[in-house]
Amino acid sequence: MGTDFEVVSLSEIGCYDEIPEDHDTLKKNAFQKARYIYDRYGKDCFADDTGLEITALGGRPGVYSARYAGEHCSFEENMNKVLAELEGVSDRKAYFLTVIALILNGKEYVFEGRVSGTILTEKHGTEGFGYDPIFQPDGYELSFAQMPIYEKNKISHRGRALEKLVEFLNKGTSKN
Repeated sequence: MGTDFEVVSLSEIGCYDEIPEDHDTLKKNAFQKARYIYDRYGKDCFADDTGLEITALGGRPGVYSARYAGEHCSFEENMNKVLAELEGVSDRKAYFLTVIALILNGKEYVFEGRVSGTILTEKHGTEGFGYDPIFQPDGYELSFAQMPIYEKNKISHRGRALEKLVEFLNKGTSKN
């Protein structure tokens, strides 16, 4: 493509707004945030949304992962709610999903990253954030919170989505 991209923060473009994300899917939320910046600041941009989807809970907490235990809850309260809801449940399959929405030259693109795993019966580890202490990715004996950050980043949902975005930008947009 021959174009270099510069990633800048919201504060660098003068955005200090509370950006809405009030849709019922990760994809819609990611595009809502990206369109907000594109429409108000005239900047090509990308935004993401991430959720934990648990099979036995019908995909919950999903889009509500950050506020599953209530509007101003902590990560600890969210984990405790999930563990309580899964008490006695044997099917503990889950996955993290990150959706990145990109608006580039007025065109919209989407990139997804997913990592499957299991919800543990109790918390393990202190690293990471969110549900990391109760999520064990498939093929590993450690929770995300027990992994060194470099190991988690190699397999994480966000990392996988970001890899797809970077690959797309490196190849150019003419093929899509």
